Order: sequence, then C-alpha cells, then structure tokens
Amino acid sequence: MVLRVGDAGTFDCGVARCPVCPVAKEIPAFRQVRVPVLSAEFMQKTALLFAGQGAQAVGMGKDLAERFPTATALFARANEVLGYDLASICFNGPEAELTKTENAQPAIYLHGWVALQLLKEQLPAFRFQATAGLSLGEFTALAAAGVMSFEDGLRVVRMRGRFMQEACEATRGSMAAIIGLEEGPTREVCKEAGVELANSNCPGQLVISGEAEAISKACELAKGRGAKRALPLSVAGAYHSKLMAGAQPKLQAVLAEIPLHLPGVPVISNVTARPHNTAGEIHGKLVEQVTSPVKWEESIRYLISEGFTRFVELGPGTALSGFMKRIDKAAQMLNVADVTSLENTVKALSVP
Repeated sequence: MVLRVGDAGTFDCGVARCPVCPVAKEIPAFRQVRVPVLSAEFMQKTALLFAGQGAQAVGMGKDLAERFPTATALFARANEVLGYDLASICFNGPEAELTKTENAQPAIYLHGWVALQLLKEQLPAFRFQATAGLSLGEFTALAAAGVMSFEDGLRVVRMRGRFMQEACEATRGSMAAIIGLEEGPTREVCKEAGVELANSNCPGQLVISGEAEAISKACELAKGRGAKRALPLSVAGAYHSKLMAGAQPKLQAVLAEIPLHLPGVPVISNVTARPHNTAGEIHGKLVEQVTSPVKWEESIRYLISEGFTRFVELGPGTALSGFMKRIDKAAQMLNVADVTSLENTVKALSVP
C-alpha cells in the first residue's frame, strides 16, 4: 500500500508490527488504527509529456526565471554548459535566432527540464510513472527518467540540432500538415508523390515530409482525396524523412560518448510507440528516430491502454494538450509552460 503523509484514513491492521506505519510502532493485531493513506487522486497513473521543435516562442521561460531561483540557476547552468547565452535567446530572441534548429532544440529541452524541476520543487509529493516526448522531446523524457544527465542531454540536443540543420541545408526538403484525411489514404498519397509520413499526431492530423516539389504535389493529391486542408509548413527541411540521413552518423558518434542508463520509469520511443528497454536499444532508436515517423498517437494510446489517466505537458506551448483532446477527451491534461500554468497545475495536483 502506498501512503502519503497528511491524508488520514482507517483500516484494520492484521499484523503485530504494522508495515505501513510511518513510525514503525508496534500495534496489536487486528486493531483499528488511523494512518496516513494515499488519496484516490494520488493513485492515478501519471505520464509526463515533453514538447518538440516548433513549440519555441520568444519569451519562453522568462517569467519562470524571474520568479524562481531554481529556474534562474538552470538557465545559467545551460549557458555555462553550451558556452553561449541560450537564456537570452529564449527570453529576448530575436525570433530568427531562436528558430534556428541548433538553438530551438536545446531551448525547448531546457524549458521542459526547468518546468519539471519547478513542479517537483513546488510539489515534493508529486510522482510520475512514465514519460514520453514528441521527437526532440524524447530526449527530455529520457533525461527526466534518469537515462542521461541534464547536461549531457543538453549537449546532445544542441549537436542534434546542428546536424539536422546541416542536413536541411544539403537538401531541398519541406513538410506539410494533412488535415482531415485518414492515415490509409495519406500513405497512398505519400507513395504516389514520393514523400514520407513523418508524424501521426492525433486523429485528423498527419504530417508528411520530403522533397519540396514532391510535397507540393502531395498536397494537391491529398486535397483530391478529400483532405480538408493540406498546408505546407514553415520549416527548414524534411524532418523525419530519408533526407535527414546525413545527420544520423554524426548523432550516433555523439551519443556514443555519453553514458546511457536504464530508465527509472518507462520512456516511450517515438519509433516503436513502446517503452525503451536496454541502453543499447535507446542509443539505436534515438539515431533511427531522425529519419523515422513519430508515432505520437499510438504512443499515447499505448499509455492509456496501460492505465494512464493523467498527463502533464512540460515545455513551451500546449500542442500536446491539443492532440490529447483529439485522442482521448476523458484524460486529465495539465501543463507547465509559465508561472500561471505552473500554479494551476500545482493546485490541480494538490486536490485531495
């Protein structure tokens, strides 16, 4: 039985030394006693969700750093680790600088990590039982589960962003959102146009990736098949497609230099939509993820099938919360992106 000090409840203790008594006092057998009991709210299975690239926005994390010394220290630590002022780019921009892949990726990773540390600081009793992250967010999810240190993760995503930027510059790639078309017909469109399915985010929202001209063709084909909208995205290249292959050996080399540990809680892989297993598998899947489609909807449905009913989105924006509304409206969805959302989430998690 899991207990939380402060919530009193009664039960019949059937052992001479009660195994759940917080002070391990000897208690007569079968005597009714009052002990702290975990409330139903705290028995929920909770998963942390971390934002991916595209969620960045100028000003991200600024109010958190102004309010909380822990956030200030983490932004300063990030500057020290990276050797440049990432905090200033997060807080003040300019937008063009923040949007660069090599800055956006560590910025979003950092913001998600700060959000988690503040949540834990404000609510020491908070526990989570799994983590997941959208593309880049998978690295934050792994760090949150103890697979890699905060500093190592920050260095890796900085280099990952640089390698992906280089792959973008070496190709003419693009992406598009396909709205209102099922996955089957979308895959047929991808095959006909010579592009790839990059993200399965939620029902009615898919993302395709490939050569710029082929993406334009795919958008027209999708509309012809009944898509409500087919919108080219303002991105630097064709993420999660074969056009990113140039980044893989470089990322593999960087990952080989950092220690990876087994996760303390399950971390869902974007590639398989199932938990990672060995440290070696984690290494391989992170490299594979660069060119593989992100199975986000399937990942969330897996967590729900495993009994998860509460999700906390950490990092800039609320895109993952929006996806959840389309996947399962019954799930409790909270988020931490700024001071107001932190306060609201702490309040929601504190309800007995």
